[in-house]
Amino acid sequence: MAKKPILVIMAAGIGSRYGKGIKQLAAVGPSGEIILDYSLYDAREAGFETVVFIIRKSLEKDFKEIIGRRIEKVMNVRYAYQEISALPEGFICPAERSKPWGTGHAILAAKNEIDAPFAVINADDYYGKTAFRIIYDFLAALPEEPEKPSRFAMAGFVVKNTLSDNGEVTRGVCLQDAQGRLTEVHETKGIARREDGRVTGSFDGESVEIDPEGLVSMNFWGFSEDILTELESGFRPFLADAMAHDPLKAEYLLPTIVDGMLKAGRATVDVLPTPDTWFGITYAPDREFVAGEFAKMAENGTYPSPLFP
Repeated sequence: MAKKPILVIMAAGIGSRYGKGIKQLAAVGPSGEIILDYSLYDAREAGFETVVFIIRKSLEKDFKEIIGRRIEKVMNVRYAYQEISALPEGFICPAERSKPWGTGHAILAAKNEIDAPFAVINADDYYGKTAFRIIYDFLAALPEEPEKPSRFAMAGFVVKNTLSDNGEVTRGVCLQDAQGRLTEVHETKGIARREDGRVTGSFDGESVEIDPEGLVSMNFWGFSEDILTELESGFRPFLADAMAHDPLKAEYLLPTIVDGMLKAGRATVDVLPTPDTWFGITYAPDREFVAGEFAKMAENGTYPSPLFP
């Protein structure tokens, strides 16, 4: 029997308690729900039964009280801890560094809790129901025996469904081949809809026009367990370079790692389109819009209120 896919949530940057200015814990639902609650509800509905929360050890008590104990009633909950000082033998975290080591390091921190194909999401993004269904179905259909090249997937969001009315955003613009597989991700900054209706941004320092119907990555990945081996083998070389050139800010990032595997022919990534609108609180005024959208979805029956009994 194939292993049942699990959900991994990167929450090491989440705030330790409800309060103003902590965007991940901002109440946006009509019954005080936070964005993470909706992701967990949609994941469970799609078929995920186990969730791995990646948090900081210092936040364990508050996280379990605010989130974990509620979710334990409806899902199997595991915890992993991403600590800035948790580096392989021979490496010491610079005392001046405060920035985490990135999303690749986060998944490495959870490797002992990951024993099946898995989805990865951010704690503070709303992805909609479709993304969870398509990624779950992709993972559930993976064969038990490892494939070469490794097969991964990514939820592709329509550009126009990920913009903010309150400022510019950064998105990973997807380039695909004829089979709908990822060839490159262009990390594009300053994306916004301009007064003339065009959507533009900046890639590699150059102004570019962006197709509003094109697809972007919002860090919703579907991985086989193969990625864990890749992350482990690449982390020491990354650290050696980081310590030499950018010890305070260098990050070990999933998109960069996946891009390297693509270029080396060690992986393929299916881009699975979703029509749903992404929500996030990038700017303070976004919160009012997000709360309004969740209120509408409660009124039309998309979600119950409260979400969990």
